[in-house]
Amino acid sequence: MFKTLATLGLATAIFGGTFTTLMAEDTKPIKLGWAAWSDAEFVTKLAAKLIKDELGTEVELVQSDVAPLYQGVSRGNLDAMMMAWLPQTHAEYYAKVKDRVEPLGTVYDGAKLGWIVPDYIPESEVASIEDLKKPDVQKKLSGTVQGIDPGAGLTRLSEKALTDYGLDGYKLQTSSEAGMLTTVDRAVRSEKWFVATSWSPHWMFGKYKLRYIADPKKSLGEAEHVEVLARRDFKSDNPKVAGFLSRMKLPISDLEAAMFNAQQTSYDEAVTKYIKDHPDQIKAWLGEQS
Repeated sequence: MFKTLATLGLATAIFGGTFTTLMAEDTKPIKLGWAAWSDAEFVTKLAAKLIKDELGTEVELVQSDVAPLYQGVSRGNLDAMMMAWLPQTHAEYYAKVKDRVEPLGTVYDGAKLGWIVPDYIPESEVASIEDLKKPDVQKKLSGTVQGIDPGAGLTRLSEKALTDYGLDGYKLQTSSEAGMLTTVDRAVRSEKWFVATSWSPHWMFGKYKLRYIADPKKSLGEAEHVEVLARRDFKSDNPKVAGFLSRMKLPISDLEAAMFNAQQTSYDEAVTKYIKDHPDQIKAWLGEQS
């Protein structure tokens, strides 16, 4: 069961009515925070299963928006989060807490943000964000860029892009990842024109024929890496789990394939399949010899 940040610390697990101090320490769960993004959900649930099954430590998954995750880790309410997009996307969040958190390692490299269009829109019509200023293109797109959460780094950078490119006739339609995906799905089914904010890795590139459009002003940033951030003293308090998280790194192609599988089946099934299909990778994360 997921718990919000507001309920952290309000519940205590009791086994048989009483337990010793030693048992309490042994069974104290690791609190991993995540936001409802498909990449974050997969890597967090993958880490949680391995921490529980292989390291013998219970895990509590805490779902929240991005900003509270940074605050939760910095205040020690969360042990770690596995979705710090750096150096640009989450720059503002990270700057506020960097002296109170500790990076453990990179989960994956080559992450990127951008705006996408479906392949059935001719590249001769829309190849770059600059092309959105064409009157006929703006009309076909209804002057709308489909966005995600209002508090997301991608949303902040997309607002900047609207200004940088002088897209005064456009509005950024904020909602959520799920809302954006619903819009994309409906549009693709009817071959309706759309432009949407997006990022890689994402499973939708396995389901739909989409392409990023060029961002010559680099308003949306360049290649990013995704870090694991932990609370202060986590490494000394939980060296075994901290060591595991510091070694956990996925090739982005493997991650996208797993995310697509999760959409076809479930995240639990996709996590189980990933572990089965990547034994050497898992051993390396656990610090074992192949």
